[in-house]
Amino acid sequence: MVKIVWTEPALDDIHSIMEFIAQDSVYYADATARGILDAPKRIKNYPLSGRIVPEFCDTTIREVIYTSYRIIYKTIDSRCFIVAVIHASRDIIRHLTPADWNDL
Repeated sequence: MVKIVWTEPALDDIHSIMEFIAQDSVYYADATARGILDAPKRIKNYPLSGRIVPEFCDTTIREVIYTSYRIIYKTIDSRCFIVAVIHASRDIIRHLTPADWNDL
């Protein structure tokens, strides 16, 4: 079993997503945030169950999909760091830099 660690940037991503959705519906903003926070729970027991993020070709950088959101995590020893939550329509290469995660 691994420990799931939410990074500040990933939590900031969720906050931004909630703010955007809340412009139309506070209910759906809350529901989406809950879904995003619950989606990675399976990696606690199966850390390699997320698919490898194809843009990075690194077996330690994986993702769990929740509706239209990619929940990106990096496995290090017995921990999975949730490093970003990004909408699937966005260009992941322009918004994420794995080198920033070397200090995890």
